[in-house]
Amino acid sequence: MNLLSYQDSIILIFVIALVIGVIVILKITKNQTRRISNLRVYIQIVAVIAIFMGLIIGPFNDAYSVWRPLGISPRSSLIAQDILGTQFPDGITAPILACYIPNGRTVTCAIWQIQSYIFPFWDYSRGYDVFYSLSGLEMLLIVFSSLIAASLLLGRFFCGWLCPFGLYQDLITRLRKLFKKRHLTFSNKTNAALSQSRWVIIAIIIISSVILGSYAIFGFEIIPGTAINTGHDALHSGIVSYVNEPYCLVCPERPLCILVQCAVGSMEWSYISQIAYGPFYIAGWYVTSINLAILIAVTILAFAYRRFWCRICPMGALTALFSAHKPFNHIALTKLDKDQQKCTKCGVCKRACPMDVLEVYELKGGDVTASNCTLCLRCVEMCPYKDALKIKFAGQTVAVSKDWLDKKN
Repeated sequence: MNLLSYQDSIILIFVIALVIGVIVILKITKNQTRRISNLRVYIQIVAVIAIFMGLIIGPFNDAYSVWRPLGISPRSSLIAQDILGTQFPDGITAPILACYIPNGRTVTCAIWQIQSYIFPFWDYSRGYDVFYSLSGLEMLLIVFSSLIAASLLLGRFFCGWLCPFGLYQDLITRLRKLFKKRHLTFSNKTNAALSQSRWVIIAIIIISSVILGSYAIFGFEIIPGTAINTGHDALHSGIVSYVNEPYCLVCPERPLCILVQCAVGSMEWSYISQIAYGPFYIAGWYVTSINLAILIAVTILAFAYRRFWCRICPMGALTALFSAHKPFNHIALTKLDKDQQKCTKCGVCKRACPMDVLEVYELKGGDVTASNCTLCLRCVEMCPYKDALKIKFAGQTVAVSKDWLDKKN
């Protein structure tokens, strides 16, 4: 059996296991207030393995990984060259935190791409052992086109069902429940402020990237030392090596995914052990004192407050921008719908929501999809009134609330 057929067999087995798992969960979960939640956790785990971890198609460090027989990754074979007819070697743009360093070989976080194509790859064709045949502006157009298309298709469903860091926070929530600790709740004012902070973070990301890439964009350095020199080690010249992708310096997803992949053997620890040269060596690439401290802080906050990071996540904000805000909300395909006649204002949806979304409770009816709603559907499965809440895709109902107070259900 050649390598390609071996990969195909692995993927086929994986798809079959996914379908069987979904059917089994829906059949064996009798508690109607847990059916969607159990299904969601299962799909989140599957997504981590299939997309985020990259174990199905190939890990980052092929040469030393115990998963090497699974073969090279799509990025290594320049998947975009076959699909788009040009080299776009950073994986498929996805509105989830899928860190480029260990697993950009399948899908890649759009935030990383936006930063990278402004600085340092605006007009520099080589970096991270790949070659870019397009300009930074052209690659940005591809990224935003992909991001908008994905957002219009599924909205923040990516956040609630597919994002690996979302799964991490949900597992922390389950751990808190295991210890029988009650979660804390932000005031409405504080929660709104946290939601607004997402736009500040996005502005900082873009402005700082433009400042760092000013030489390539405008022809002069705003900050001395940011012009990329030519040569093999160009990306590590001046202060460039310390400020590549500024958001990634603080993103808690990067140290988490690297540590997990080292633990399961899909990445060799020695490959990232250059941290021995100092905590800021090629800062943001590996586990550093900065991003590790952020991960610890977010972990503690996620233990106290449900889905804390999702409240300030810039990736989630960009997805919401192209799905829950005007004019995109009018053409978005995935919506949370409310029947005003069947809603009794009991407040269950508001209390059940892990993001403390108010719109689903306060709005009268119709489309109640909020920008900070991750479409986890916890409100739908907890609503005790039949058909009061439903999730729709392209106008078709996918899931509805049940009258679980009725003993027959």
